[in-house]
Amino acid sequence: MSPTTRPAPRRERARAATIGEIKQTALGLMREGGPAAVRFADIARVMDMTPPALYRYFADRDELISALITDAYEALGSAVAHARAQVPDGDIAGGFVAAAQAYRQWAHSEPQQFALILGLPLPDYAAPADGSTSEAAGRAMAQLSSLFVEALHAGRLDPPRIRDVHPAVEQCARTKEAHTKVSVGPQHFQAMLHAWASLHGFTSLEANGHFDWMTPEARDALFLGQLRLAAEAAGLPTPPAP
Repeated sequence: MSPTTRPAPRRERARAATIGEIKQTALGLMREGGPAAVRFADIARVMDMTPPALYRYFADRDELISALITDAYEALGSAVAHARAQVPDGDIAGGFVAAAQAYRQWAHSEPQQFALILGLPLPDYAAPADGSTSEAAGRAMAQLSSLFVEALHAGRLDPPRIRDVHPAVEQCARTKEAHTKVSVGPQHFQAMLHAWASLHGFTSLEANGHFDWMTPEARDALFLGQLRLAAEAAGLPTPPAP
């Protein structure tokens, strides 16, 4: 077979199935030992393969981790996008709640993937130079940041509660604007990060069991209150009280 000949569809399907099994095995090992437990030797053992055989599918552990990170961000972005699509156009407060709830629910349903992309950085892992993982992260997070852009264009983005912006944060805003070609201004860029930090902080505390002493109903109420506080501070339309 010449180098330019495409493999038969059956071979392509078999390869894709093996790659999928490798990823699922890695996620299973993460459930048992956390993200740092992803090792080629253990994956090969579980799959009854030799470690060198894995190199036919992934150049090294970092490439496998990068694929898992990209998959996780794509899954998170899809979950948030689907939730937002259920909200009527123009309902910015409802879109914010839907996006935040989807973020929270995805973290609850996919704890290993959540820890992989939004937990502690993996030791000895180097992100790919082509920026594929960063691009996947940007697409996922754009589901939240686009709410600010939508509110701005609709004339419904009020000044944020905190309006003084440190020059270092302002530089970050300019860098981000140059990369994405989208601007909400330094004040709202900062407010957007404050809102995400608030959402992620609650979600992380809950995902790690720190709110287990509360009933599910109480946690839901506390979460909605957190969203209302974050929206009000950021200048977004405030979701109604339950």
